Amino acid sequence: MSGLLLSLLLAWQNPSPEILQHLKAGADALNQNRAAEAVNEFRVTTEAAPEMPAGFVGLGQALMQAGDYQGAIPPLKHALELNPDLPGAHQLVGFALLAAGYANEAIPHLEKVHAIDALGVAQLKVGKLAEATANLQAALEQRPGDVNTMYYLGRASGLLSRQIFELLRATDPESARVHQILGETYSVLHNVAAAEKEFTDALRLRPGTPGVHLELGELYSAGAQWNKAEAEFRAETKLQPGDPEAAFRLGNALLQQGKVKDARHELERASGLAPGMADTLYVLGRAASLDGDKAAAEKAWLAVLASDKESTLAGQAHFGLAGIYRERGDSAKADAEMKEFQRLQNLRR
Repeated sequence: MSGLLLSLLLAWQNPSPEILQHLKAGADALNQNRAAEAVNEFRVTTEAAPEMPAGFVGLGQALMQAGDYQGAIPPLKHALELNPDLPGAHQLVGFALLAAGYANEAIPHLEKVHAIDALGVAQLKVGKLAEATANLQAALEQRPGDVNTMYYLGRASGLLSRQIFELLRATDPESARVHQILGETYSVLHNVAAAEKEFTDALRLRPGTPGVHLELGELYSAGAQWNKAEAEFRAETKLQPGDPEAAFRLGNALLQQGKVKDARHELERASGLAPGMADTLYVLGRAASLDGDKAAAEKAWLAVLASDKESTLAGQAHFGLAGIYRERGDSAKADAEMKEFQRLQNLRR
């Protein structure tokens, strides 16, 4: 706040020493989180110099710091009446309006200063879901890991998905895509029978719908129905031979059934389609090891560790490498790999 006030003071020509003293005292109180004291100082300023916007901006922020967002709105609006070109005042009044529930009124102020995080929240509250999702995604890219932004982005994108689904269902309630989305919903809810029915209906209505065989295969994989999963993943690879996910899933399903050579072929194909994917490389290493090709297994697991050093998958790669080195009689390397495996195991306890 002190920086904003300073810029306002510089724009104000020759404030009296008394006004300047109250402004500085208010700014110091704000910086030290003494909101009540700051409110008093800025209120004195607004009474002594009602034509000066700095006091009203300071009073608004002091009231916001005290948690009185409703009370902060009038002085901040008055500051903008005195000088409409105060970015800091636009930002503060936008935040205050949003916090007090006036999301629609907050939007033009937040747009003016490009406060995309708060703007996204305001747009979410008034139902502008596509705009909210875009702004919140941009805000998250600027501040990765911000929990509040992630929450609002998840909510906005979820509501947007629901809105689009309702539009889809209203447009064509018996389309394959409607059944596919219902299948996805039931799958998330772990209602396997209902999900299977919806995915099957989607394929009955439109057999060539991309992605449905893959999702149905994943449903079977979750229940360890590997022969059914294999059939679905194979159907997906025929529809989309260039999809590395389908090839990986098929390879894994084959490996789970002990079809090692076929599994290795699909996993190598998946790795060629999307090089460097840790999941694919780890399972490819397992397939190569079971096929007796320890050199290829070592190469695959080392590639996992080149890009992924701290995950559960990395721990499994260390464990696999320890077995290879133990077979070779290289105890030092085997012990080092087991030490890394145990370290990663301990991190997750």
